[in-house]
Amino acid sequence: MALTDFAIIRRSMSARLFSTVTTVLTVAVAVALLLVLLSMRDSGRRAFERGGGNIHLLVSADSDPLTAILNGVFYARPPRAPLSWAQYRAIAEGYPLDFAVPIAQGDSFRGFPVVGTTEEMFARVTPLPDRGWEFASGAPFTGDFEVVLGSSAARGTGLGVGAEVVVTHGTPQSKAAMEAAREHGEFKFKVVGVLRPTGTSHDRAVFTSLQSLWIIHAQDRLEQGGGSGPRLATAADLIESDRKITGIYVRVATRPGQNATALLPAVFDGLRKQGGFTVAQPKQEIDRLFAIVGNIDQVLVAMAGAVMVSSGIAIMLALYNSMEQRRRQIAVLRVLGASQGRVFGLVMTESALLGLIGAAAGVVLASVAILVVAGVMRERLGLVIDGTLPVNTALPVAALTIALAAMAGLVPAVLAYRTSVSHGLRPIG
Repeated sequence: MALTDFAIIRRSMSARLFSTVTTVLTVAVAVALLLVLLSMRDSGRRAFERGGGNIHLLVSADSDPLTAILNGVFYARPPRAPLSWAQYRAIAEGYPLDFAVPIAQGDSFRGFPVVGTTEEMFARVTPLPDRGWEFASGAPFTGDFEVVLGSSAARGTGLGVGAEVVVTHGTPQSKAAMEAAREHGEFKFKVVGVLRPTGTSHDRAVFTSLQSLWIIHAQDRLEQGGGSGPRLATAADLIESDRKITGIYVRVATRPGQNATALLPAVFDGLRKQGGFTVAQPKQEIDRLFAIVGNIDQVLVAMAGAVMVSSGIAIMLALYNSMEQRRRQIAVLRVLGASQGRVFGLVMTESALLGLIGAAAGVVLASVAILVVAGVMRERLGLVIDGTLPVNTALPVAALTIALAAMAGLVPAVLAYRTSVSHGLRPIG
């Protein structure tokens, strides 16, 4: 019974099993690396772009607009400089705005940022441009010492409605720093709501009222001054220096159902001329961020492409190095009636098959890696990145891999084509 081409190729690959497996793994790693980079680049950008929600501007005392957006919207770290309540009132009352929602950062709970704000946060601000807040349980806070947990914060702490929370001073970054950090243990906060996932950094936040944070820091001031005695601070103890915020979410007045407004440039210029703070547009700064990292992104993709080319070279070397041992096999095939063209096609098909198997393994490996990366991004940054491998990315990369593998087989195939029958059947030794 005559051997089919597939049977011949399968036996050839099985006879060199170690070389076949290592070559396939090389191709798989190259494909997976390229797919992960391409998928994460696009998904990550989309996740950042939607993070600004429906706000038009962020006002803060950070040093530059990009830093302001990373700190005030994505909670990278607490802003170092505060704004006064008088500055907030001047902005809120001096411009045609749909809302001006103040926020205060600086404290944390088990590593998650605590964000002081007003009830307008849940009534006016939306975490996504076209979607408002949704509660998995409970409701927004309505008074002092009540908190609302973002979905990641709730999942990370294991807490739900009715649980008690003690706020930590500052934002310690390590476990040891968390243990050493001072807690505002005099005040117990009660969880009154848990938010559904939004796919934004707000999922990591612990929201409470501004006045609650002002009171716990007024307690520090009173204790340092020796005037609090055994009692706890209340709203009556607040003075103007206690009423600090770190940012203002601003949305310029727009027509119902529209996001763009002709008033935005005028308000932006007016705020900048007013001075004393930084004014940032989320979309503009995210574009700037990706422009900055774009060169690095291109370098990484180029490196992945180089690894892909090296995998093609590995296929060529694996087949080329085996040609000396396969001369006798090729000569026997020729004697049995196989044409030079068929021998050429067998080697080319084997090369393409190595690329096909490697591409398939790479797609599987990339799918797993993307799920892992997406999970890390969700836990660390609160960004929900699509954890599925886009077909329109996987198919072109797989096709390119197979084509590259086939090209890598050209040199070994030509050697096989030119193998002399008499030389191949010459006795060994």
